[in-house]
Amino acid sequence: MENYSTSSYKLDVDLSFTPFPVEDLDVYVKSETLELMKNPSKWIKEIGSWIRFIQVDKSLKCPEIVRNASQISLGLELTNDKKILDLNNSWLGKSKSTDVLSFPIIDETFLGVSNEFLELGDIVISVPTAIRQAKDNNVDLFRELRWLATHGFLHLLGWDHSDEESLNKMLLIQEQLLDIGVIL
Repeated sequence: MENYSTSSYKLDVDLSFTPFPVEDLDVYVKSETLELMKNPSKWIKEIGSWIRFIQVDKSLKCPEIVRNASQISLGLELTNDKKILDLNNSWLGKSKSTDVLSFPIIDETFLGVSNEFLELGDIVISVPTAIRQAKDNNVDLFRELRWLATHGFLHLLGWDHSDEESLNKMLLIQEQLLDIGVIL
């Protein structure tokens, strides 16, 4: 477990991380992106900065139990299209692949037993889909993976994009999270 601290506030982020088997890549990937795909400490620092940003900005949607937590646990899996298709079909009844899935544990009715430690849920990202989207959007894979992670993270906090207004708000917050992220 790595610690993320800002001034006198301490936040512990426990990440269950499943790296992508980089030997399965059939495209050139920059070293910083390879490191992101296999090193959980990079994600721990990044996600810690996102959590802290959301916790302190009272105008942003965030369950109160998350705002008060000093220890947060979540899972992040970088996988392939087949696995994410299987998950999407099994859990959401959708027989198609996707870029990112979130499996939140908390919702607006959640009554946690502790303000100290909190499990948020899991984020699963398809790396092959991220590679295609990065190319289509003319962005670096490094950015695309982080973009998808911010999207999944916001879903873990209860964000949704059922209409254009909520989607635009979510996309704006994703940009802000990428801007404050600590991965350089």
